[in-house]
Amino acid sequence: MKYIYLLLIFLFSCAAPKKCCSQIKKAFKFSTFYVAANGGTSLSDEDIYSVDGSTLVYDTIFTPYDYSLTMGIRRIKRFGYEGSTPFKDGTETSFSDAANVGLSPFEFLFEVDYKRQEGVEYFDQHHFLRYVEPVWLAKVEYIKDGFADIEYFESTQRLRLLGNKKLSFNLGAVQRLAEPYGYDPLEEWSFENDRIHYTCLAIEEGYSVDVYESEYRDPNGNIVATSSEIWNQVVMPGMLKDYVEKKRNELANQWQHSLVVGFDFYHYTKNFWLHSWGNLMPYHYDDGGQFSYHNFNDGEQWYDYSGGLIFGYKLNRNLGCFVEGKYNKYWNREWYDFKAGINYIIF
Repeated sequence: MKYIYLLLIFLFSCAAPKKCCSQIKKAFKFSTFYVAANGGTSLSDEDIYSVDGSTLVYDTIFTPYDYSLTMGIRRIKRFGYEGSTPFKDGTETSFSDAANVGLSPFEFLFEVDYKRQEGVEYFDQHHFLRYVEPVWLAKVEYIKDGFADIEYFESTQRLRLLGNKKLSFNLGAVQRLAEPYGYDPLEEWSFENDRIHYTCLAIEEGYSVDVYESEYRDPNGNIVATSSEIWNQVVMPGMLKDYVEKKRNELANQWQHSLVVGFDFYHYTKNFWLHSWGNLMPYHYDDGGQFSYHNFNDGEQWYDYSGGLIFGYKLNRNLGCFVEGKYNKYWNREWYDFKAGINYIIF
């Protein structure tokens, strides 16, 4: 992503000829730059009760408020079914951004979102550049979604069939860069019955265990448990989570080259609209690397796919219904959003 940012800085600051500058101005014409802050109440506080001997002990788990700080720039022409808003506040969720083609040849989005949700902080990003012609299309995209636990870079180059029609098809290649999904750091610590030798792992990570004195210490020497129950149920889950995250972060991102076929359909009238798109990656090149996803899939090919649907129908001046959603499945990881409803206007 740093190369994309450097490219944008260069485009803004270069001493280019007048013709080049006019092209840059044209590319950013009608784009919107926005900065926004949003917040609200999170989960309600929860009272926790326990009994110590004959004494009642209670505590309260506080969840801080949710917030998001968003900054971005976008140049995406609205489809006919999308209404206009006076301001961009960073909370917009337009499923159509995930479509393969838009209404303008060149469109882009660069957005960063620092937020806290249910007490957990995330730094999400979504950037893409998309260029579409009747006979071909190209797109580069970077997605980081902390809540869905997915992060990858993707570029694609495709030939289009029936590019000027409502229904068009495309065929080409996809290159993706992501962490080695499928890799399980705990596999080497597992027995044949899938049980984990977690105590040995904890000791290797710097923990110490004195079962005679019932003292369980962390790598800093602090006592974190005084019984096997607390050790097993409280300390170990946190240790295993930290270990998995550490081992995953130690590995370099892996390239994945795939073939892709897709389609796009768009029809719009004032009372009925249907917009759908889909992508299927049936073949993936195996480079023989140690952390290739083929190794975690028994050496077999697999299907990665994504798609979306936006449907709306106004049956009459009073009644209407809608269904919208998008779905992704990459490396056997799923994330999706959807909404549906009925509106009835009383005159």
